[in-house]
Amino acid sequence: MTMVAIPLAASAQDKVEASLGADVVSGYVWRGQDLGNAAVQPSASVSYKGFSLGVWGSYGIVDSDDTKELDFTASWSSGGFTVSVTDYWFSGIEGCDRYFLYDAHRTAHVFEANVGYDFGKCSVNWYTNFAGSDYRPDGKRAYSSYIEVAVPFKLGGLQWHSAVGAVPFKSSSTYCDAAGNPVDGFAVTNVTLGVNHDIKITEHFSLPVFASVTANPNSQKMYLTFGLSL
Repeated sequence: MTMVAIPLAASAQDKVEASLGADVVSGYVWRGQDLGNAAVQPSASVSYKGFSLGVWGSYGIVDSDDTKELDFTASWSSGGFTVSVTDYWFSGIEGCDRYFLYDAHRTAHVFEANVGYDFGKCSVNWYTNFAGSDYRPDGKRAYSSYIEVAVPFKLGGLQWHSAVGAVPFKSSSTYCDAAGNPVDGFAVTNVTLGVNHDIKITEHFSLPVFASVTANPNSQKMYLTFGLSL
């Protein structure tokens, strides 16, 4: 996985479905932000009739100082419409590294709401932080937000995806510019082109691999990441 996402095209199933997996990535790039080096990113979810509960994490496998992340997401989907709430937690934040610390100005949690729609040819998602550690330098709550348009397509026998994402207004340090300062207004932070491919190992087993090129025009950064799914 190169970004945290909730599947939009979910139909209401009549039985409980569960999934378990992990990705191994060469670098952790999220919405155009560099969040660390090579990592393993496990995930699990359970869903029923459009409702889903999922957990996702990221743990550095090269640099022990990389931030560890643990996220829980609750979502509901109907047709192409999806709403969700995610609790992000990050280690390594000085003075607030305890998981069960929820004091707004000291917590390492960030709570984000998402609303999106999958039109088939493209999907649109809006994300906003509404609680937790999301403040501007002046101490006011930032309500840091991000909007993304994604388009999947097939080319050369492979499945591709493209995405353009932007921060619509002044942000907290969730989204930063080239100098590491919080975004001060509208800024395009993510332009991604990715491809997925299943490498056939045996007649009954294939290894899913993926690669993405991501540019962040706002911070003047560019990344190439590669990963495989287990």
